Formats: sequence, C-alpha cells, structure tokens
Amino acid sequence: MHRDRALLREATAEDLPALTDALFQAVNWRDSVRLPLQAILGDPQLSHDVTGWPQPDDFGVVAVTGAATVGAAWCRAFPATDPGYGFVAEDVPEVSLGVMPEWRGCGIGTALLDDLIAGARSRHLAAVSLSVEDGNRARNLYRRAGFSVVGRTGASDVMLLRL
Repeated sequence: MHRDRALLREATAEDLPALTDALFQAVNWRDSVRLPLQAILGDPQLSHDVTGWPQPDDFGVVAVTGAATVGAAWCRAFPATDPGYGFVAEDVPEVSLGVMPEWRGCGIGTALLDDLIAGARSRHLAAVSLSVEDGNRARNLYRRAGFSVVGRTGASDVMLLRL
C-alpha cells in the first residue's frame, strides 16, 4: 500500500466519524487496544479533540482510499482552562493525527501532516503543537517536519512547530 493510492481532502463536518477513528488509532498507536473507544470518548481531555467538530477555527485533512478513510489530521485550539496534552498557548492549535495500522509506514502520516501544516500556514498561524508519547515512531515524522520539544507531560513530549 502506498500514499499514491490514497486521496487527501479537507475534513468536513461529515468526517467526525473518521476523526474519531483516527483519534482511536492515535491513542492506541502501539497496534493494541490500550483504551477502548468508549473510554476515549468518556475522557474529557481526549474526547475534546473531536467533540463538536468542527468549530469555526478547526481545520483538518483526511486520507481516503475508495470509500474508506485511512487516516486524518486536524488542528484545534483549546483554552488554558481546558488544555489538550500538547497545549502550549491558546493561540497555538494542537495537532491530532491518526493512521489506520495497515497504512502506517506508507507515507500517509507524512502526507497528512504536510497538508495540515500548509493549512496552518495559509491561516497565518504562528505555530502548531502536539503531544507524542515515548516510543511512538510518529516522533520521527514530527521531527522531520520541524517540530521541536518544548515541554514534557508524564511520558510524553510536547512539541512545537513555528510557522
């Protein structure tokens, strides 16, 4: 499987199920279910990544092949009173990215992130941030894209990309 077989398009309100699936994959990046979907959706700090999608300043991209969504990446800004794991500041949206296991390592994550960063630049954002757990190979993707570590929460690094 290769990224050439997936089409990237802007995420819409109808993509909430795809973003929810991608969030599930992002949380369960170890290819095993650490948290079932109901636990993710029941955790306010995780579920706020998708709850009420899309808000006026939200933006994202989905990767589809045929009728299936194989990955998604999106940005949301959170208030300091309800931060995400990758929170840096209220004016720095947080990136969420998830790819279905059978599509990992095929360039889908890179394509999604590149498109998302282009969207952030076109919105004249100063930066975007994210959180990545120790051991997650997506860390290499984020480093290649120019993200750098700016903080630490538990077993995760908070990374920032200045645009």
